[in-house]
Order: sequence, then structure tokens, then C-alpha cells
Amino acid sequence: MAMNSVNTNLSSTVALQSLNRTSDQLSIVQKRVSTGFRVADSKDDGGAFAVAQSVRADVAGLTAANEQLGGTKGVLETTFAALGKISDTMVKVRETLTRLADGGLSSDQRTQYEAQYGALRTQIENFVEDATYNGRTLLNTEATAGGGEIITTRNEAGSVFTLSAIDGAGTLVIAATPTSAADAQAALGSGGDFGTVEAAIATALNTFGSNSNYIDNQIKYNKDKIDSLEGGLGALIDADLAKESAKLQALQIRQQLGTQALSISNQSPQMLLSLFR
Repeated sequence: MAMNSVNTNLSSTVALQSLNRTSDQLSIVQKRVSTGFRVADSKDDGGAFAVAQSVRADVAGLTAANEQLGGTKGVLETTFAALGKISDTMVKVRETLTRLADGGLSSDQRTQYEAQYGALRTQIENFVEDATYNGRTLLNTEATAGGGEIITTRNEAGSVFTLSAIDGAGTLVIAATPTSAADAQAALGSGGDFGTVEAAIATALNTFGSNSNYIDNQIKYNKDKIDSLEGGLGALIDADLAKESAKLQALQIRQQLGTQALSISNQSPQMLLSLFR
């Protein structure tokens, strides 16, 4: 049985409750549309938000690791540039040593070739000394000179990759200028200085080449992992904007209708006044 009362308006109460529910739903949808997230904070979904924050931390860690690996790659690229120049210079060294090994050279000729050899040796020393990137080098084992092993972060867990340095001045630089044809012949012979230095250059190129390939692959893997993590993160917390847009329009219409219904319900007590005329 309906109750006619100016104190209690049940229809108005029901209309108000419905309007409040619609407004609450509309606020949620508007938040999703404005942020683009289904889960923008812990109020939306505490569990999903906690997982999302963990994934975001992993992505940040991988990004930082790639930045560190990029710096290490810079050191390796500089090292390769120096080794390339040293290797090219060794071709001229071989040519000069071959000339110095000739016992029939005149005194003036030998002097000229010895000067040429000395200049080539100085170039190699300079290439070794200048092989630095951001103050670090892999062609020097002395920490005080920016040398020594380089330990770099490779992933979000803080795992590291170590690159060992070599004594470039001691292994990559040819011996002092030979003072006789016999000395030049010995340098070129089996077990001679020239062959020893060439072998050291080849070993360095191979070692640092392997290190460079590893770093390139690790950087690519980290990027792929970041893409995968961000894809999973999107599936977890991103809002379906097409769906939310449709909801938004529907809720806006429901809000308008709810407002009109509440207005009509609030007019009901006014009808009771006609009974007292």
C-alpha cells in the first residue's frame, strides 16, 4: 500500500539512490577515459596495481641496464678503432722491418728507415694511449689510468658482465728500433717481436669482438623483454577506450534521466496540497 506523506518520499529516495549509483559509475568511467588506465591506482584494483608497479620497476631496471651496457659498448667501439689503426700500422711496420733486414742498405738509407720505424712505433703507442671512452680504457690494466676490468650491469636483477683489460703498452707495441740487419731479421723471424705483437693484436680483436657481440645481444634481449613486459602491463591495466566511450555516453544519458526522475519524485508531495483546498 502506497503511503502519502510529506515526511517520507520513498520514490524520491529510490530515485536518489539510483542517481548516486549512476554518478559513481560515471566517475569511474571518466577516470579511465582521462587516464587511459583501467587500474590507475591502488583504489581501482590493489592486486593488479601492485603487480603493475613491480613490472614497471623491472622495465626501469632493464632500461637502466641498457644505458650502462651502451656506455660499455662505447668503450669497446673505441678499443676496436684503436686496434684497427694498430693493425693497419703493423702493415707498414712489416714493410719497414723488411727493408731494415737488408744488409746491403747504405748508412743514409738505414737511418731513414730507422726513423720511419720509430715514427710508426710512436703512432702505435699513441693509439694505445688514446683508446679511452669517458675516461675508461681496455688497453691498460692500471686503474689509476682509467684501465682495469670493466664490470657492467646487464639486467634488471643487477647481474653483471665483466670485461678484462689487457696491457696494450706491453703487448701491442713493437720493440724499439732494430739497430742492425740481424736485429730486424730476428724481429721478423719465428718467435720474433713482430709475430708476437701480431698474435697479441689478433687475440685482442677476437676477445673484444666476442665481448661486443655479447653486449649487442644482451641489449637486444633487454629491449625485447621490455616490449614483452609492457605488453603484459598493458593487458593488465590499460582501459579499453572504445568500450569505456560507449559506457560513458550510456551513463551520461542515465544520469540525465535519473536527474529528471528525481525531480519528478520531489514534486509528489506538492500534489498532496490539492487535498486541502
